[in-house]
Amino acid sequence: MEDLGYFCVDNLPPSLLVKMVELCSGEGSNVDHLAAVIDVRGGEFFDDLNESLDELDRGGIPYRIIFLEADDEALLKRFKETRRSHPIHAPGGVLESISRERELLQGLRGRADIVVDTSGINVHQLREQLINMFRDQDGLSLPEIALVSFGYKFGLPLDADMVFDLRFLPNPFWIDELRELDGGDEKVRDYVLGQEESQEFLERVESLILFLIQRFLREGRRYITVALGCTGGRHRSVVFVNELSKRLGGGDWRVSVRHRDVQRG
Repeated sequence: MEDLGYFCVDNLPPSLLVKMVELCSGEGSNVDHLAAVIDVRGGEFFDDLNESLDELDRGGIPYRIIFLEADDEALLKRFKETRRSHPIHAPGGVLESISRERELLQGLRGRADIVVDTSGINVHQLREQLINMFRDQDGLSLPEIALVSFGYKFGLPLDADMVFDLRFLPNPFWIDELRELDGGDEKVRDYVLGQEESQEFLERVESLILFLIQRFLREGRRYITVALGCTGGRHRSVVFVNELSKRLGGGDWRVSVRHRDVQRG
């Protein structure tokens, strides 16, 4: 966010959020965009967050909540690798602390404009994803359809609003000449889209997304994540995400693509 020109504050006590906004928007300030990182490290002050957000709403101050989350396995691995303790320090250990943290953050997650599942990505991929979201400030007024391919063997994307299962389609994995390729290869694309049911399903999914996005926008949603999964996330789902990206492009929204598992074994 700093690379994009934001003034960033990490571990800001929620009770100071409104004051920070006032300082950055006051006379003489040259801050155009503010990014504040708030989490349970705030301890007893964290309870003030909803009240601060309500105050911003009453003041007509625009903001967006980006909620980062990960599954238990990924969080346990990260705590083990960094050798850092969980800020909640629940008596049952890290897992109980994570569970307690999820309870505390549940309300905030419900208010979020964007939910990002970081379980299967590294810090560099997360950076790229966030930069793509916020690179064009003028484009922020446009809603975004995020298309994600994934493999069911690696679990569902936690941030998906809609999930489509492609495992009913013939699997290129069982074709010797296609097995080592991925859905970005023309041979795999031709094989997957050459199935009669593929074309019909593609049209139905496209039609459903176009129908639903108007309803999401009516409810104030600006970011919609559509996930398409196959067994390993290398062939069918990649083809469908790429094809949907072409079909959905050019509308009154942005379209982003992420292939979560295409490089996994």
